[in-house]
Amino acid sequence: MDETEFWELIDSTRAAADGDPEEHADLLVERLLGRDPDSVLDFARHFESRYNRAYRWDLWGAAAVLLDGVSDDAFDYFRCWLIGQGRETFEGALHDPDSLAELLDDFDEEIDGDGEELGYAADEAYEQLTGTVAPDLGIPPAPREPEGTAIDFEDDGKLARYYPNLWERFASD
Repeated sequence: MDETEFWELIDSTRAAADGDPEEHADLLVERLLGRDPDSVLDFARHFESRYNRAYRWDLWGAAAVLLDGVSDDAFDYFRCWLIGQGRETFEGALHDPDSLAELLDDFDEEIDGDGEELGYAADEAYEQLTGTVAPDLGIPPAPREPEGTAIDFEDDGKLARYYPNLWERFASD
């Protein structure tokens, strides 16, 4: 599976799920089950490498604005959700996290921002196909610390300055 196929699979399952992250994950597993185990591992490599690329302080800050604060685990799930939003949104957010204010049509913090199940889709499909746990993907490990400069998520003034568009559109009053 190449990068284009990866994003097409993400996009088609997201569209079919009508934006529901849990349904998106279920459809993704279903679609992956129609592929061979090597393709599922390729998908997992694409997903994991993007997940690792998104381990950045500036994205964590954007998630903090969108979700009105965000823990370590919640940021993990946010990164999965961000990948699930497709290539344009994912790459746009990496280029400029504040651009999420324009890239996201709507954002409901009760539903959006948590793609935990998306992060398990390839593992689940591989296990169902083979009866075994997926092997090591052979990609570089995740960074120990987020890339970039740490941000104080408790400082609303700084968050408003770093993410003026997100703050204006999504921050709680």
